[in-house]
Amino acid sequence: MSTSIDDLLGSGEEPSGSAAERPAGGRARWLLRIVLVTAAAVVVIVVGLRAVGLRVPLWIIVAGVLAVLAVRRVTAALSPPPPPRAGTRSSGGEESGTWNWSARDALRTAINGWERPLDWCADNRERFTERVLPRLGELADERLRQRHGVTRESDPARARALLGEPLWTFLGTPARRPPTPRDLAAIVAELEKI
Repeated sequence: MSTSIDDLLGSGEEPSGSAAERPAGGRARWLLRIVLVTAAAVVVIVVGLRAVGLRVPLWIIVAGVLAVLAVRRVTAALSPPPPPRAGTRSSGGEESGTWNWSARDALRTAINGWERPLDWCADNRERFTERVLPRLGELADERLRQRHGVTRESDPARARALLGEPLWTFLGTPARRPPTPRDLAAIVAELEKI
């Protein structure tokens, strides 16, 4: 299982994306839908205006309909997500009836992604070695790659020098016991120095 920093900090939901990010089939379907909705709205508006005896240039009606569709799309993208259903529990100390903004917070998701495995393996060395240590190694590799263009695998000598002997040893050897929160804080501080 390989996890990158982007995976850890992502919200876990795929963004709907703009028209430029959609695959060709999705873009064509989206464009066809816009054309059909615009055409239907223009026909209804033209028939309604002619019924009351008004004549408006067709391009003004088309521009107006497209503007309304664009405003609708923007407001839909900017509106907050729907509140949780009555049966779901709220996290944290929010009062009932208020929106839980942290539910889709990527930082909270990343913290939970670390908090659960750390709690789960607090008393079990094997679990720590199998679950948490590889993640810490991936973070170290990602940090080395971003800052220095190397990984522990691509250039072990340089990576060892950059990490320092204590961090290199910690990442390379299975722990005799899971580290304490203080030890983990020191490890994270060393990773941040890279």
